[in-house]
Amino acid sequence: MPTLSRRPRTLAACVVVVAVLLAVAAFAPLPVSIVVPGPTTDVLGTDRGTPVISVTGTPVRTTSGQLRMVTIAATEPDASVHFIDVARAWFAGDRAAMPRDSVYPGGGSVQEIAKVNEKEMTDSQDAATAAALKQLGLSPAEVKVDLRLADVGGPSAGLLFSLGIIDKVAGDGHGGDLTGGRAIAGTGTIDASGTVGAVGGVPLKEQAARRDGATVFIVPRGECADAQAQLPRGLTLIAVTTLKGTLSALSALRSGQPVPGC
Repeated sequence: MPTLSRRPRTLAACVVVVAVLLAVAAFAPLPVSIVVPGPTTDVLGTDRGTPVISVTGTPVRTTSGQLRMVTIAATEPDASVHFIDVARAWFAGDRAAMPRDSVYPGGGSVQEIAKVNEKEMTDSQDAATAAALKQLGLSPAEVKVDLRLADVGGPSAGLLFSLGIIDKVAGDGHGGDLTGGRAIAGTGTIDASGTVGAVGGVPLKEQAARRDGATVFIVPRGECADAQAQLPRGLTLIAVTTLKGTLSALSALRSGQPVPGC
């Protein structure tokens, strides 16, 4: 019976080693999260029967239209994600694979991450309230705002909270709504001065917005490239950097004027 020479034997051994490594890679957990379009909520409406925005100390108005904050849903921070999951996400249009530390910055246990997300949401709500009251010229010592939204963490709803507060108190300033009766969605952090900041997962958030009936999507200008990459048909982009600029853009939208797109 013929025997293998040294070189073929070496090549055969290498093939076996590579095959073993590929098998290990295919089944080994990766530091990745799989994210999909999440729920959206109209901040002008209710969540589980409770108003998302309640304002006391100043008159409020009845609104029409929608201001929908959007989310992404991700695998749990302790979930095992494998190569096959990443491959499926790569070829799917309704999901994405993202580095776990970009979805859950700072790491930690599930409980620790939940606490961080809750604090970020609380801080975001405080900043959104401060920015809105400043825009309205109202004193936080006299006007109280209560924001309630269950099972949502992080700071990315800040801009929509500010817009919702302003719409409930003053509308467009002339008896109408900020939305002009439209279903408008958006995302973006906000600080107390009204500066809008970037968030993550914009393409998936656009899908969630369009799925739930939005025709306009407000996005931080710094994320225009992501916003345009997979823009759903029928969704108009408004790119913004400040709360004041967002209000001006919505005014232009209501009057049929050009809006600041990407």
